[in-house]
Amino acid sequence: MAEIVNLNRWRKAKAKEEKTKQADANRVAFGRTKAEKEAARQAAELLKRGLDGKKVEDES
Repeated sequence: MAEIVNLNRWRKAKAKEEKTKQADANRVAFGRTKAEKEAARQAAELLKRGLDGKKVEDES
């Protein structure tokens, strides 16, 4: 025989689980410190400057 399930509890538990997953994703995306953000920005800028310095201009 099947187990009896309270649908309201099941629905609320599922919503809570989804909310927790979203919170974990947000912690990864937005949970960096200011120093980590600045280091990533500087690394991207260094890479961009390195590529721009190697760019070949077309003189037509």
